[in-house]
Amino acid sequence: MNKYMIFFVRAIFSSVFAVVICKIFRPDAQMPFIAGIGIFLLCASYGFEYFRKRKQKLKGQ
Repeated sequence: MNKYMIFFVRAIFSSVFAVVICKIFRPDAQMPFIAGIGIFLLCASYGFEYFRKRKQKLKGQ
């Protein structure tokens, strides 16, 4: 998979999870709040990938 396909898959999953999480915990949430949660989840996925790769790189040394 190329990096654009990975981005789109992560964006779709983060938006779906953001809607589900907001509808469970805050049913009256507005769209900007849900979008903010989705962006946070997307950024968190890239952050976790960065730390995972960094850990593997350090382990290999």
